Amino acid sequence: MKLNEINDNKGARKSGLRVGRGIGSGKGKTCGRGHKGQKSRSGGNIRPGFEGGQNPLYQRLPMRGFNNSNFRTEYTTVNVGDLQRMIEDGRLKESDTISMETLQAVGLSKKAKDGLKILGNGELKAKLSIEAVAASKSAQEKVKKAGGSLTILDGKKESADA
Repeated sequence: MKLNEINDNKGARKSGLRVGRGIGSGKGKTCGRGHKGQKSRSGGNIRPGFEGGQNPLYQRLPMRGFNNSNFRTEYTTVNVGDLQRMIEDGRLKESDTISMETLQAVGLSKKAKDGLKILGNGELKAKLSIEAVAASKSAQEKVKKAGGSLTILDGKKESADA
């Protein structure tokens, strides 16, 4: 057997339906699309729920229910291993107090979100003082083991009218 002798199994490839080849073929003239209208034209597919410009049913019905994800707290997360790598690269100093503002200035995080959360992935050798809104237990243990301090801040946002 050679590469140029390899064929598909019988019936593996079905030939496409040849439409518009005369009335005798059974799929001539309108090619099975019926007469005129949007669905008979090429590219004439309409999305599900479209009602021809009329306000669709899903928009006419009132909204019901409640979604708690609108009120979830989303933290900017940083692993202790990332902090150690930043110190080794010279982007952070061991003497600096590491907070959300420090990480934004260094370029590790763009958006503050609801505060900084320290996670415990990686090894930490540097003695750091960290200010964060939240921290995992493993991160707290690793910071304490390295001789640093971790301050948990009150992460509640102050409202605009207060």
